Amino acid sequence: MKILLIHQNFPGQFKFLAPALVQQGHSVVAMTLQKTDATVLNGVKLVPYSVARGTAPQVHPWVGDFETKTIRAEACFRAALKLRSEGFTPDAIVAHPGWGESLFLKDVWPDARLGIYCEFYYHPHGADVGFDPEFPVKDEGDVCRVRLKNLNNLLHFEVSDAGISPTHWQASTFPQPFRSRITVVHDGIDTAAVAPNPAASLTLNGNLTLTRQDELITFVNRNLEPYRGYHVFMRALPELLRRRPRARVLLVGGDEVSYGASPDKGKRWKDIFAGEARSRISDADWARVHFLGRVAYQHFIALLQLSTVHVYLTYPFVLSWSLLEAMSAGCAIVASDTEPLREAIRHDETGRLVDFFDAAALTAEVCALLDDPVARARLGTAAREFAKTTYDLKTVCLPQQLRWVESLLSGNDSHDVDNRHDKSSR
Repeated sequence: MKILLIHQNFPGQFKFLAPALVQQGHSVVAMTLQKTDATVLNGVKLVPYSVARGTAPQVHPWVGDFETKTIRAEACFRAALKLRSEGFTPDAIVAHPGWGESLFLKDVWPDARLGIYCEFYYHPHGADVGFDPEFPVKDEGDVCRVRLKNLNNLLHFEVSDAGISPTHWQASTFPQPFRSRITVVHDGIDTAAVAPNPAASLTLNGNLTLTRQDELITFVNRNLEPYRGYHVFMRALPELLRRRPRARVLLVGGDEVSYGASPDKGKRWKDIFAGEARSRISDADWARVHFLGRVAYQHFIALLQLSTVHVYLTYPFVLSWSLLEAMSAGCAIVASDTEPLREAIRHDETGRLVDFFDAAALTAEVCALLDDPVARARLGTAAREFAKTTYDLKTVCLPQQLRWVESLLSGNDSHDVDNRHDKSSR
């Protein structure tokens, strides 16, 4: 069959699915907004496209997001027309619709089956928006803006034949009747590659080598920002350092904003909350705090393998791969008691859960685990086992993803009920 993949930052969530489809004998093409000189990646033909214009400066702020998505959708539409003129007609299109690119592809290929990656449906209440009272909405009209952000989702529902979502909670954010067409399958974690390693080591700045003998508290985000609890972690930091004089704290994450509002112009969330904590931390203790920025993947895995206690916090929002990779590496984890974490972290079974906003409880739980190697080993072993049985790429997730694509190609919407959101709850 001919399959077209759409992801502005390809491969993204299709990193493993794309080459697996090639291995099955399908002809796979991927359209991407990335500029690349490569024409083929792991057997997938790459078709880059580019936008012809930017967002108008005077557009109404409530619809600016949709204008941006429309601009990208037009770019993808024009590139698709060119593909069609060259004789390419896909049997199925699998798209991440989050940036709008796939909005008009059924107008190019009306007979192609369209499956979409259902990452998140926005809600003005009950999810990420309004969750953190420290950052209140400044304009009552923001509820209108949030509702309009779903225009892209709603228009996709009209043309999509099926959806796939990585967690049950993320699937639950989507409204009926489309929710009943969503299959829940995670992207998958290569648990063979991300595994415990007692011999792991990591050298910082060329002169400090860390091993499993060191007491290490790890915290990982794509970017250090409130959506992922960076402010809460930093408020726990002074007491953590005081109570654990031998511990080192390793923070991985960039300085940008992935989600939510940006800080005041010229400022960075990283600096704002580091500065807040610094006034309560001595120079000697601050020397044990290491901001590593963004690190190469092999160093990230080594960091997880070295972690004595790993901390992961998040608003009710999309689940980070890094949490499941920490589980796969056998980390003892302290996490926020928020969705969708509860699907993976079961309190005192696969990790410990604390209230997102309670820095004192976070400190107490981390210290309790640092004092209890037996509990750490028990939780880490259980976390890895759960990751293997629930999220393993090769034995669980990828086979289910491939079956989902097969059902999309065949036009058969009868999925395994164990993976249907409306038949499963956790």
